[in-house]
Amino acid sequence: MAGTYFHWFGDNIPATVRNGTAMYDVLIIGSGGAGMRAALEAAQNKGLKIAVMTKMVPTRSATTMAQGGINGAARVTDDKDSPEAHAFDTVKGADYLCDQDAVAYYAEKAAETLFELDYFGIAFNRQEDGRFHQRKMGGSSYARAAYSADISGHAVLHTMFEQCLKHDIDFISECQLLEIVADKGKLNGVVAIDMRSGNMLSVPAKSIIVATGGYGRAYWVRTSNPFSSTGDGIAACLNIGIPFKDPEMVQFHPTGLASNGVLMSESSRSEGAYLLNKNGERFMAKYAPKAMELGPRDLVCQSVEKEILEGRGIGEGLKAAVYLDFRHIPKERIMERLFQVYQLAKQFEGVDILEKPVPIRGTCHYSMGGIDVVDYKTCATKVPGVFAAGECSCVSIHGANRLGANSLSEVLVFGKTAGAGAAQYAKDTGYEGSKETLQAAVDRWNKKFDEATGRSSGSSVAAIRDKMAITMWNNAGIFRTEAGLQQALRDLDGLQEEYKNCFVGDTSRTCNTAFMNYVEIGNLLEISKGIVMGAIARKESRGSHSRPDFPKRDDQKFLQHTLISKEGGTFKTDYRPVVITNYKPVERKY
Repeated sequence: MAGTYFHWFGDNIPATVRNGTAMYDVLIIGSGGAGMRAALEAAQNKGLKIAVMTKMVPTRSATTMAQGGINGAARVTDDKDSPEAHAFDTVKGADYLCDQDAVAYYAEKAAETLFELDYFGIAFNRQEDGRFHQRKMGGSSYARAAYSADISGHAVLHTMFEQCLKHDIDFISECQLLEIVADKGKLNGVVAIDMRSGNMLSVPAKSIIVATGGYGRAYWVRTSNPFSSTGDGIAACLNIGIPFKDPEMVQFHPTGLASNGVLMSESSRSEGAYLLNKNGERFMAKYAPKAMELGPRDLVCQSVEKEILEGRGIGEGLKAAVYLDFRHIPKERIMERLFQVYQLAKQFEGVDILEKPVPIRGTCHYSMGGIDVVDYKTCATKVPGVFAAGECSCVSIHGANRLGANSLSEVLVFGKTAGAGAAQYAKDTGYEGSKETLQAAVDRWNKKFDEATGRSSGSSVAAIRDKMAITMWNNAGIFRTEAGLQQALRDLDGLQEEYKNCFVGDTSRTCNTAFMNYVEIGNLLEISKGIVMGAIARKESRGSHSRPDFPKRDDQKFLQHTLISKEGGTFKTDYRPVVITNYKPVERKY
């Protein structure tokens, strides 16, 4: 009850933000690898005021969950590797839906990123000569993934945070982004809610970098993503006219635990784990006879699902599975390089991987699509002053399928690029917004809070969420058909109507997690509709987008990016050609 009547402030927010006097040159939304790296790069411009806003504490982002490694053709372990080989592997893995000029830029910068991390002091696994070790991941022709056991993302994020603490960077913690306020092409700033006090905050900024991560929770429990992965930044950008590019390209990782989707890292297969069906057969010999378990994720995941659908799996329903077998790998190597994998299997499946194979199935893992970035050299979007980096963005590097260990190097390469681009924009342009417009947005959100939390009836947020997850997994999951996708679209339209009058259930301001969930599910409904609309429009199979009713890749019609835009409450679909430079599309074989 006290929370209804009293507002209080903690130390999670800088005083200037609390009292309304803050003005940031670069405001980063999201504290993952991309956000932290962007802040660090922007801070190289002395005199600029930089802040990172996060709905958690800074070191709890999804980047900490990345396990396997960080790709870059540093040639430390394999001197035959090169940026050109890295670029080709990335383009091939993407099933040719990526922009090849952006991929070449990324591949050149990725090797530099590894040496940069080494200099920053990341705890890489080392070779006998002291240099970091690199291992080969799925879809890669050479060993190019540097790693820190199987907690590479955790090591990256804490290393970035340590570096940010050396600079005058503000952290605005436990603040949920509600809206990017842009009017007539002019950026004003953002509106957010302080999750501790419930107070609405307006934060003016000359430039914004959206680095809010992915949206795997559209599939709720069949995902390896944390509960924070709700597509907040993408939804906010949709509302100011920035397209959602290639939304249908959702990556399903082949090795999520059968019971809950928690990830068994790709480093498992990199270190030699086998995929077995219920008959004990290494079934990847049928689908990728050369690469076997180290085929690209889309191919391996679809192969796992086929084995289950054709009766060679174990279990039933959503918990049907095949096996991941570690028993032939030396215990010492597992404890040195796969200790987290060992722990997760034991904690969540009750399986000691030294003694028994663990049940696994595909799980929603990564979003290749995202905020439409129109300039890969700055990470700018179509709205002046708004930049994007990391998993929430689409540059496009990953196309229809991301290779293992490309995500961490991508967030760092383009986080750095976005930081430099936004800082330069802030220096060149200055603040063109209006604090009055920001305050009007705050007033609007205060009214929305009172209206939403004041309802005494309606469908619960949790019920809407669960219906959304079921229709997304059943109809827009690993395999998709026209009938299923049309059903998903009808279901989502119905759920959006329910959402307009749903029951939130908590009227207090202080620590109102029910309202946070309400906002996040609203964002996920928008994201889910974008996924389904993109999947309906793409009448082919390419990479992670598999349509049995259109089983072939169709380069003549669909070698182009899908762009889903929002005008008012209406979604529309457009296209943009893929940039092809050195590598002409051919059939992928592994």
